[in-house]
Amino acid sequence: MDFTFTEEQQAAVEAAQAVFSGIAPDSVPSPALLPGAVADDFDRALWHRLADADLLGLPITPEHGGAGLDPLALCLVLRESAKVLARVPLLESGAAALTLQKYAADGLRTEVLPQVATGDLVVTAAAAGRTGHEPAERAVEARQDGTDWILDGLQTAVPWGGAADRILLPAHTADGHAVLALVPRTHPGVTLADQVSTNGERLAEVGLDGVRLDDREVITDPAAWELLRHLLTVGTCALALGLGEQVLTMTSDYTSKREQFGHPVATFQAVAVQAADRFIDLRAMEATLWQAAWRLTTDAAGPLPPAGDVAVAKIWASEGVRRVVQTAQHLHGGFGADTDYPLHRYHAWAKQLELSLGPAAAHEEALGDLLAAHPLG
Repeated sequence: MDFTFTEEQQAAVEAAQAVFSGIAPDSVPSPALLPGAVADDFDRALWHRLADADLLGLPITPEHGGAGLDPLALCLVLRESAKVLARVPLLESGAAALTLQKYAADGLRTEVLPQVATGDLVVTAAAAGRTGHEPAERAVEARQDGTDWILDGLQTAVPWGGAADRILLPAHTADGHAVLALVPRTHPGVTLADQVSTNGERLAEVGLDGVRLDDREVITDPAAWELLRHLLTVGTCALALGLGEQVLTMTSDYTSKREQFGHPVATFQAVAVQAADRFIDLRAMEATLWQAAWRLTTDAAGPLPPAGDVAVAKIWASEGVRRVVQTAQHLHGGFGADTDYPLHRYHAWAKQLELSLGPAAAHEEALGDLLAAHPLG
């Protein structure tokens, strides 16, 4: 079997590396030193450079100004972005674009996707629900009124919700049917309350009170919400992988230079074993990530639905990235907590990614349900 990436996917990685090469992880104040958000907005300058490099339009078809690539390409770019802690809604925008590309009405695609590709329209996605511990679609009720839809409810912890132009969020009808609504941030009936993530980034609690939308702004195919949820989860795994790889590189550099008893600490067996264990974690995270992304890309059949591969990838990403940053803190000694050294920032981002869209335990439970419903062998 050929596990290499296509030329187009590799070109996307090279373009991403060129854009991210000048980004410093400590370009904003440390989240450990501020009671609120590290900045009022995401990195707009970086966002425009991503647009100029045609990286915002990766999942959008050429018909709408994009490159027409797949979730694998998006994950490859997300992996690079996490290495520098890029403060942009690349995951949410890419996942929303892929979902709209597949399920939105022609008119909505024509209106929205070309602007997403150029970076002129910022779309984020809500997936945490009211509390973060319940199905997100249950947090908002959607009912039809003629050709319009009316939305009532609340979505919490919406990434970049206060800065995005539109929010793609799930809702449910009276009969439990899941729908997706593309809601303008400034639409009448929409209220925003500031929230702050573990890594110091701005989130938003989005309230909807009698929000009226045109029929074309609501996607009624239940598969659309399932795809968006899976894309966000797999993209989070890609971020965790890129972050973990960068942290292990930082640890390797530090332990190869830090000396005790006249020798680099990297030559000590206890240090080498811990680093090797974390390398194994990263390779497991990588293998499960690409398996899940491939299932979403190809719709290939398997013993379990794609949700099973997504759950396995998130289990490894959640547990693996936590172990990587914990080992890095241990091997760095006091430098791990030094706010002038970037490792503590990666630790905060890792914790945010670990818990985003459900910790390992939640996905283990989901995987168990899938195994019970689809017995193997």
